[in-house]
Amino acid sequence: MSLFPKLTQQDILAFQFSSWYHQFSRVSIKSTIIRPLGEDFIRYLSADGVFVPEGSEDIPAQSSLSDDDGDDEDDDSDPPERYAFPELDAKIRIAIKEYGAVFPKLNFSSPKDASWVLPAGSPLKCTSPADVYLLLKSSDFVQHDVNADSVFEGCDDSAALDSPYSLELVLKKWYHIDTSREFRCFVRNNMLIGISQRDCNFYDFLNEQGTQKKMIQAINLFWDSEVRQNWSSKDYTFDLLLTRDLSRAHIIDFNPWAPRTDPLLFTFEELIDIDGNEATLPIFKVIDSRAHPAATQNAPVHQHNMVPLEALALGSGRDLEDFTRELHEEIKRTAVHDQGGK
Repeated sequence: MSLFPKLTQQDILAFQFSSWYHQFSRVSIKSTIIRPLGEDFIRYLSADGVFVPEGSEDIPAQSSLSDDDGDDEDDDSDPPERYAFPELDAKIRIAIKEYGAVFPKLNFSSPKDASWVLPAGSPLKCTSPADVYLLLKSSDFVQHDVNADSVFEGCDDSAALDSPYSLELVLKKWYHIDTSREFRCFVRNNMLIGISQRDCNFYDFLNEQGTQKKMIQAINLFWDSEVRQNWSSKDYTFDLLLTRDLSRAHIIDFNPWAPRTDPLLFTFEELIDIDGNEATLPIFKVIDSRAHPAATQNAPVHQHNMVPLEALALGSGRDLEDFTRELHEEIKRTAVHDQGGK
């Protein structure tokens, strides 16, 4: 038996944010979708280096050129390509004004691996277009969405798409999320068979029998009443956030039943072998001790994508939040200089 069904390109597009959000907006985080994004924005995301487009900050750009830098005007090298997205900036500012702050993602992927570029005290909180661009440019994850070849890798492409793939920017209302209440749910043959903790940290309260029973009941009820009859395919996963009282939930995302989706505390082999006896389902998995092999240790998540070596010089004698804030400002100052800001 194959672990994964053969998916078409149209099947994959059903999981992009704009395809499902309006159906589930009542039980999802408030969001603004901007699409399509132009070829110039795709070139910007694909360009080397981390820099912000001109005019994307909420303060007038200040030149970092000194009087001693005038000799650079005779430099015969080609100037870097300049990027500016005034219309997109305006749309982002409208969303920020409405929500107070936003967290961005593209069609499928969010830039969680780039959280280090914004202040640690407010992870992934964007209050200007420049913040949005910095997160997207610093992320490896979102590059998956930029190229249609990677989006549809492994798909059966014999069926034509109803419409061409186009990049979209999603701006979710930002608020501090208690990641201990985030779960990934696995549905196979239209049965909720597994629930996995998403945040790989050990939490005592998640191992309390009464708490687990309450969470399983809430997730089961939410899936049965809000998701089951409103999702077209029979094999899929979805991510949700339980409310503080553990009685209700909000949809975070949907993902295909495919190798690209992380099974977290399960393996897909385990999930396939789960007995279909509804009385024993869903199987609930959490980090049950600090020694659990999947538990986060001292190394930060996504450490491979964090701080370049040359940036470490900025951090001497500073705590993490001060360092991150100064690094953020240094990136923006460098961007203004490189883009010829005045």
